[in-house]
Amino acid sequence: MSPGSTLLRRGRLIDPRNGVDGVRDVLVRDGQVVRVSEAPLDVPDAHVVEAEGRWVLPGFIDLHVHLREPGEEGKETILTGCRSAVAGGFTAVVAMPNTKPVNDSVLVTEYVKAKAREADLCRVYVAGAITKGLQGEEMAEMGALVAAGCVCITDDGRPVMNAGLMRRALQYATQFDLPVMVHEEDLTLSGKGVMHEGRTSTRLGLIGIPPSAEVAMVARDLVLLEETRGRLHVAHVSCEGSVRLLREAKRRGLRVTAEATPHHFTLEDEAVGDYDTHARMNPPLRTRRDVEAVREALADGTIDAIATDHAPHGVLEKQVEFDKAWNGVVGLETALGLTLGAVREGALSLSRAVALLTDGPARAFGLPGGHLAPGAPADITVVEPDVEWTVDATRFFSRSRNTPFHGRRLTGRVAQTWVGGRLVFENGQMKESR
Repeated sequence: MSPGSTLLRRGRLIDPRNGVDGVRDVLVRDGQVVRVSEAPLDVPDAHVVEAEGRWVLPGFIDLHVHLREPGEEGKETILTGCRSAVAGGFTAVVAMPNTKPVNDSVLVTEYVKAKAREADLCRVYVAGAITKGLQGEEMAEMGALVAAGCVCITDDGRPVMNAGLMRRALQYATQFDLPVMVHEEDLTLSGKGVMHEGRTSTRLGLIGIPPSAEVAMVARDLVLLEETRGRLHVAHVSCEGSVRLLREAKRRGLRVTAEATPHHFTLEDEAVGDYDTHARMNPPLRTRRDVEAVREALADGTIDAIATDHAPHGVLEKQVEFDKAWNGVVGLETALGLTLGAVREGALSLSRAVALLTDGPARAFGLPGGHLAPGAPADITVVEPDVEWTVDATRFFSRSRNTPFHGRRLTGRVAQTWVGGRLVFENGQMKESR
């Protein structure tokens, strides 16, 4: 369906930025929201979508997604990643730079943007590398990356161990008011660890990663942030200690934002079970105490966004010995159900959960969308809140199947995804324009 006039009628609109939670009619025209009405609207020329009994939400925004193209198209392509995104209700994603070649240049940035236009499904924003080749040795050409359209810089799954280089990156990024996204890991502490250091790692005889590997780097970068007055975004927070530092930094007015993944606020390190490589990720799954701390931080605003860290891998990277397996899980198609699980368990209010998927990430990176007031992009996720379903990895739109949630029962599923007023996903099917 091409953009035009569409009336989503009598759905429960939940728009945290604008303080709306109630039955509304939403009128969309030419790719934008033009009217939101508590009273029923009569618009003769509009295509009517009956939304009664469903939630009408701002389109979800994921700040942390691996699309694997260029270089690892066997795991994911920009097209399959976008299909996975809209199936999960995400109307916008930020593509990480750890491609092959690394996105440390205008050429790769433009390639990703061109492939995203070709896919023509969700909005794809691009993250550039902090350092050339993600090697942590020499800064990439930040100004050129920003001019090409990068919305943040990050070395993604690699920490910037050189404190002086990290300080310079934060300083230089202030010229562009650019967020610097960081993977917080002190490699001298994590070493050859493959999971959280604790009882489960001891039982399995696996080398553990202590929480200090993350917390120490969060502390270092907050010190550098205070000195440079830059913008820092902490990826996939997993530790109670990190939460404590972030909460204090925000209280003192530092420009820091943070994200957490559904797997880190849902699973504990015991999910590794008997060497289940689908539960191997970095940072690793932590303890119940850490899970509760992350949930509290999501609820109180210490953590700004839910991000999936969608990391597709093939069978050859996962069906191996645990210490040889690659880190990461796919997450776009399970994020909503897992987030609503935290709502049902009382860890999050529904309004806060929606904000973490919409307004929070939009504000963190200064992206369009995240709300549905008149004038906003008509990026809309329609949810059937009471539908129960079982995660079946073989039916993912992603090209990869690496999830620890296969077989889990979830409640709440995406019925429709609209991007720029165009229906791109409905009831399990793509609505691609080609």
